[in-house]
Amino acid sequence: MIRMADQPQQPQQAAPQAPKPAQQQQAAAGKPMFPGFAAEVVEVNQVAKTGISGEIYSVSCRILEGNDRGRIIRRNVLGPIKVGDVVRLPDTSREAREIRVK
Repeated sequence: MIRMADQPQQPQQAAPQAPKPAQQQQAAAGKPMFPGFAAEVVEVNQVAKTGISGEIYSVSCRILEGNDRGRIIRRNVLGPIKVGDVVRLPDTSREAREIRVK
């Protein structure tokens, strides 16, 4: 009978590593983690808010990348925002209508 202590020890093999998710691979390559186009907020319309409790602001933003670079469009943004913030827009073809205050 052979005891466990008498058996020669074999080196343990390292477990195979799982592949990294696509977002981590993109971040490592220097690409953005979030899809869409970066846009810088140039104007926030503080007077005109929308939404049930007034949490949505109408902002003008300048597109920073893509085919529409330099174009200024109006979009509705949820939450607190100020001039100079950079937001990611899923597309640059849609534009929000002006909110009219009565």
